[in-house]
Order: sequence, then structure tokens, then C-alpha cells
Amino acid sequence: MIDRERDEKGERPALEIEHVASALIVRFTRPQIRNPLSVAVLESIDQMLDTIDSRPLIFTGENDVFASGADLRQIAAVAADKAEEFALRGQRLMTRIAALPQTTVAAVNGFCFGGALDLALACDRRIASPNAKFAHPGAGLGIITGWGGTQRLPRLIGTANTLEMFFSATPVDAERALAIGLVDEIVADSLSAALRFVG
Repeated sequence: MIDRERDEKGERPALEIEHVASALIVRFTRPQIRNPLSVAVLESIDQMLDTIDSRPLIFTGENDVFASGADLRQIAAVAADKAEEFALRGQRLMTRIAALPQTTVAAVNGFCFGGALDLALACDRRIASPNAKFAHPGAGLGIITGWGGTQRLPRLIGTANTLEMFFSATPVDAERALAIGLVDEIVADSLSAALRFVG
């Protein structure tokens, strides 16, 4: 069974929730615009967490895109007095995912940038496909993540590697991600590997 959540304009699905025997799969389904984690997508995930059972939860994307971060158009439209609440929305969701009692896995099938990396970091395990790339590109945009990545990333890969990722904004490929401990394994089909892991 697949539940489809549409974006704020109702034009096309932003994500799908697939119920399989061993897990729930949350699939981001707008790869043509790199699967932004818009306010609508964050709210859909939050609402889903209110209703799910105890099965493991797997996040993945489509084609060669896992997801990107907050929608830059929405960030640009945020008034100064609303900026903190905008950041806290994503931060609260990542904290909630990190605290889930069931196993959570990010099956990273491609680009995993910004807030999407924060989402992957909130999961218990990260399985990358060979073409996966990871980055926090905020340095090139004059912003920094507010969704917990500044705390979770150094705990996982150490301060030096974290500073390099944040300050350079240079994407890290799957092999480098494995070498520094950002991902747990590289598998050609990351989703199938995630299902085997939780199965």
C-alpha cells in the first residue's frame, strides 16, 4: 500500500509512504527539483510519525536524488522575526526522528545535501549507493543548517572532518563518506540493503 502526500500546490506528489511487510518506506518523489524538504514535506513527515506503528522506518529518494535541504525559496521568504521558528520546525522533526524507538535507516541513493544530510544524521544507520554525495552547502549560500547537523555531524565524523564539510561546502562522495564514518556501508541498491538490514 502506498500513501501519496501532495505538495502545497497539490500539483504532484512530494513523498510516498509505502507499507511493506518489514518496514515503512518514506520516498521523496520530486527528483527533478532535488526533493526539497519544504514546509509541506516536513509537516507530512511529522503527521506520519503520529500514526505509524513500531515497524522500522526507511527514508529514500528517487533516481539519483535522496533529498536536498529546506526549500531555498521558502527560506528567502522568511521574515526576520519568523526565522527562529522556521529553523525550529526542522530541528524538532529531526530530534523526533532521532528519538524514535524503532530502527531508522537513510537509504541514500544520490544527492544528500543540507537538511537532507541532517535527516540522514538523525537516522540510526546510513546506507549509501555508490553515486551518493553528501554536503552542507550553506557556506556558499551565507547560511548554516539549523536542523541539528552542527551537533550530530561532529559526533559521528569528528571535528576536523565536520569543519572541512561545513567550511568548504564541497560534496563528499560515497567512498570518502565511508572512510570518515559518515555512512555505514556502500551498496549498489541502498534501499534493498536497508530492507535486508531491518528485515
